[in-house]
Amino acid sequence: MVAESKLYDALSIKPDASQEDIKKAYRKAALKYHPDKNKDKPEAAEKFKEVSQAYEILSDPEKRKTYDQFGLEFLLRGGAAPPPGAEGAGAAGGMPFGAGGFPGFGGMPGGGGAGGTRTFHFSTGGGGGGGSGGFSFSDPGNIFAEFLRSSGAGMGNGPGAGGDEDDDIFAGLGGLGGGGRRGGGFRTSSSRFGDMNGGGGGAGGRVRPPSPESPVVEKALPLTLEELFKGTHKKMKVKRKTYDERTGKTSVQDKVLEMDIKPGLKAGTKIKFKGAGDQDERGAQDLHFIISEKEHPLFKRDGDDLRATVEIGLKEALTGWKRQVTTIDGRTLPVSGGGPTQPGYEERFPGLGMPKSKKPHERGDLLVKVNVKFPSSLTAQQKAQLKEIFID
Repeated sequence: MVAESKLYDALSIKPDASQEDIKKAYRKAALKYHPDKNKDKPEAAEKFKEVSQAYEILSDPEKRKTYDQFGLEFLLRGGAAPPPGAEGAGAAGGMPFGAGGFPGFGGMPGGGGAGGTRTFHFSTGGGGGGGSGGFSFSDPGNIFAEFLRSSGAGMGNGPGAGGDEDDDIFAGLGGLGGGGRRGGGFRTSSSRFGDMNGGGGGAGGRVRPPSPESPVVEKALPLTLEELFKGTHKKMKVKRKTYDERTGKTSVQDKVLEMDIKPGLKAGTKIKFKGAGDQDERGAQDLHFIISEKEHPLFKRDGDDLRATVEIGLKEALTGWKRQVTTIDGRTLPVSGGGPTQPGYEERFPGLGMPKSKKPHERGDLLVKVNVKFPSSLTAQQKAQLKEIFID
């Protein structure tokens, strides 16, 4: 039995959830509510902050144990008893459960005071430390970035940075992949679990000013369908300016970047290298390679499927035809029709398309479309013969 379940409810998990369950739930919720994916939904930033703060406590076994036994308010106070006459001070001093806090929370366990609710003043420090011995939440962006680092989900720290599509989505959220937003955070008004940016709400809070993010340079990375089918290892030689802080001088150096291209990656996937671009006194640029697909003589890619077209004459369309198609992995595939074959007829061959990036042992389909080539002209005799054949 736990004292309360609000943090578990925020992540849609049960109080007996394992650490792995907590991580999976946070990953799913963070991807859903991240502000960079919900720019027109300010309420999503609040939800993102709530799930991040819930994860910060529940992912720490000691904090989780304290929360399970005594509840969140006890944890935020560091276990200290409320000071005399502290009722009503929470909203002014940054207490996350003041008059406008969590609806129905009921203040300190045990209640008391006017209306059965008590609120207490406390001050917060810079993320994770808490004032007067209590705990205060970290910036939600930093919680998210630390989660990416610890779980290995963050792209953008070197080779293979463009892996799973979900991972790539995580990597692109506000530049957080592997490193977090530089300095700043999510500047939203409040959350059900406490003030953001390390607790800096109210009269006594402190908000850390945001610093500029690293500039990003994007370069195209053209790849053949065969490379994206099998996967490949690429080396890219780039020239970059470097800055010497001692002398204030810049120089140009060659740098070789290596990356693993996983089978099944799609056009638009970003492979990120942090700090690999030009450098000046403000820092180094991040370098992003964006995968593009080179035109293929036979196939057009459609998601995980491949499309090919075979051309037949009108006579073959009416009486029957046979062709051979070479698959992306080099096999010979016979295709045929007994006729009549309608223009635009399409046949599907399951499992002969591109690998699925999340499930590399599974493949999409190959779709072969038939294009019927009509004669550009007919003689009078040919027309007469056709009229005799095709009698209504």
